[in-house]
Amino acid sequence: MSVSRQTAIGLGLAAAIFAGWLTLHVWGVFFYRPTLGSLWVAPLLIAADTWLGAGMFIVAHDCMHGSLAPGRPRLNTAIGSLMLALYAGFDFRKLNVKHHLHHRHSGHEGDPDFHPGAPRSYWKWYARFFFEYYGWRQQAAILGVLLIYVFALHASPLNALLFWGLPAILSSFQLFTFGTWLPHRHEDAAFADRHNARTLDYGWLASLLTCFHFGYHLEHHHSPKTPWWGLPGVRRNGGADVSNEAVFIPR
Repeated sequence: MSVSRQTAIGLGLAAAIFAGWLTLHVWGVFFYRPTLGSLWVAPLLIAADTWLGAGMFIVAHDCMHGSLAPGRPRLNTAIGSLMLALYAGFDFRKLNVKHHLHHRHSGHEGDPDFHPGAPRSYWKWYARFFFEYYGWRQQAAILGVLLIYVFALHASPLNALLFWGLPAILSSFQLFTFGTWLPHRHEDAAFADRHNARTLDYGWLASLLTCFHFGYHLEHHHSPKTPWWGLPGVRRNGGADVSNEAVFIPR
């Protein structure tokens, strides 16, 4: 696939994910009014916002590998920074460094996404994952947005919590479960290779809905410059170990 085509597809999908998240987010926080006839909408809206929030993180992840717009580091940095800032107040540059440490030390000491002391424990690992990434800066950012929404923009406190705070937390579980714990947790069976990762045996639709194909995780480690939407193709073709990539330095 040509670089220009990959960039066009990546930017188009990123724009769709961002537009969908922003539309549902604004509508949920500022315009949704719970009534007996509309209560069924709330869980669907929360689920959609959670999924699209995870999608924004996955787009930023592609930016960390330079695969959203190959050869355009400034554009990757700008889009990745925007997605992560809106998602949960994350700093793109800091997460970029941590993510490449994950690739370099996958499943070993020094991997910020791994819990060497509890490689089979979901909750201990999640707690480590949460506090590794959701530090005081992110918690302050989420709280700050909630305060602005409620006191400056006069949003309903319940709406702000349901359609801003809750999806951010739920998507952290989604990203951790399908993008970290299931692919990297230790089992009785050995990992296939040095990446200490496995692929989740999901069909295309289930893979998309769970975590934007990030469950095809061994394929990602084998071909980290493949964008998220290209991972099913890598899986079908057997993939190739091309993981000795240079660290993408944001500009």
